[in-house]
Amino acid sequence: MPTVDLAQGRIHYRIAGPAQSAKPPVVFLHGLLVNGEIWTGVADALAAQGIRSYAPDLPLGAHRIALTPDADVSPRSIAGLILAFLDALGLTDVTLVGNDTGGALCQFVIDADPTRIGRLVLTNCDAFDQFPPPPFGLLVKAGRRPGRLGFMMRMMRPVWARHSAFGYGPLVRKHLDPEMTLRWISPAIADSGVRRDAARFLDAIRPAELLDVSTRLNLFAKPVLLLWGAADRFFKIDFARRLRDIFPRAELVAVAGGRTLLPLDEPDRVAHEIHHALYAGN
Repeated sequence: MPTVDLAQGRIHYRIAGPAQSAKPPVVFLHGLLVNGEIWTGVADALAAQGIRSYAPDLPLGAHRIALTPDADVSPRSIAGLILAFLDALGLTDVTLVGNDTGGALCQFVIDADPTRIGRLVLTNCDAFDQFPPPPFGLLVKAGRRPGRLGFMMRMMRPVWARHSAFGYGPLVRKHLDPEMTLRWISPAIADSGVRRDAARFLDAIRPAELLDVSTRLNLFAKPVLLLWGAADRFFKIDFARRLRDIFPRAELVAVAGGRTLLPLDEPDRVAHEIHHALYAGN
């Protein structure tokens, strides 16, 4: 995978689609303890429509290169890292797409500086003071110490454990690829710097900060697509309805049967809805 060097450290990212495209680029953001690989199916489907996309591996516990030891890994600072990523790659008029914690980071990004963002897509994600919603608050508390986070990841080495009700299992409807989920947990097991980054991020999560951001979402007057798995037990569709009522130009599309990791459950549907809602005129 290509990398880009930012002030906070080196970031891996995935690219799909033609190098030269008249259509605005897509940038995908993922959640905690997964990486940009969750977007591969969506990215490939959009690539077939001539859309170039980028999926950085954010420092949320499944990244393979730790940030610099003094890097600020709070949500607002990660939003700054994302903006620096866009700047470094020269990306403008971006369709910013977020899932899970990545959706919260999208909200921090447009609150900090929306000038490079042309349109926004939020799939099942944190919203308002649900950062995160129950029962993920237990994970946040437990993971604030790097050693404890490493212990939790080691406990998920067996496939049955990481695909169980206490692992990634409830986040999807479809069968999980065990090699992919092993790639998610391995960096935090092997690298103390990765554990440090993730623990610092978890320790810096403040629900009141995301709630504060929500009071300014009405200032984002560009197109917004809320693409929501309706069967999610955690990020419930009421989040999407409330967000739709705040954004001036928002459309809500509910996906029956979809769960938290909607890009894995319905990659073709996610790609279709993004293209139909935001690119049909391009």
